[in-house]
Amino acid sequence: MPEEKKLKLAILDMYENAPNEGMRCIKAIAQAHADFIDWKVFDVRHKNEVPSHEYDIYISSGGPGSPFDGEGKAWESKFFTLLDKLWAHNANGHSKKKYMFGICHSFQLMSRHFELGNVCKRKSTAFGVFPIQKTEVAKHDRFFRNLPDPYYVVDSRDWQMIEPDLEKLAALKANVLAVEKRRDHVPLPRAVMAMSLGEYFYMTQFHPEADAEGMLRLFAKPEKRDHIVQNHGDWKLDEMIRNLSDSEKLPLTHKEVIPSFLRSSINALRMR
Repeated sequence: MPEEKKLKLAILDMYENAPNEGMRCIKAIAQAHADFIDWKVFDVRHKNEVPSHEYDIYISSGGPGSPFDGEGKAWESKFFTLLDKLWAHNANGHSKKKYMFGICHSFQLMSRHFELGNVCKRKSTAFGVFPIQKTEVAKHDRFFRNLPDPYYVVDSRDWQMIEPDLEKLAALKANVLAVEKRRDHVPLPRAVMAMSLGEYFYMTQFHPEADAEGMLRLFAKPEKRDHIVQNHGDWKLDEMIRNLSDSEKLPLTHKEVIPSFLRSSINALRMR
């Protein structure tokens, strides 16, 4: 029998040429599935490269800066057009669906584009390894049900999406899957941390691709260590480093979320 044709994965690099660990992690996860997919990276913000809608699966990365930096720029217009084409494809009865996963900066862009809630600046930068809480829906979701509650994630952002528009979510068949950990001493809205949009679009405001190796490298940088110590104390930095070596914390999130998304997408597409 002839060998089955590989599926095509587009990786959208939103880092605008900034140093990062995210792309290394995403590429490594993609390469682990290379028996079934061919993957290609598109440098969206730096080189204005946006893939066509002919790919099967899309992973759009995190990145620096404001989610409003792209307003009026060609790359943002192309990215939003791509989202619309993928959404329309899935809505038009095609048996072979398009799968999208957006991370952090891409989560915020997608939230803006689909008008999911209030995308705004945080009071202070979030950076480190933190627990977040699952919603009831997430306890039955195929990619999140195997994670504990709370589960641990890498959070690195100056922006957030809060106050989700429930009418818009209902219209898009969207579900909130995780929120920031409850903090009774902080009188601020809790950010949405993970969502599904219909059956085929997923997005997280945290970094599910992050691994312990990359985080330890970041924690070794004086400016990152100082930020955590100044905002959370020495004990929090020590706790975060311990969490990196606990196989039931950050490594579990790294192992579960995007790999599960890829495996599920590949299996569904290969059955068509």
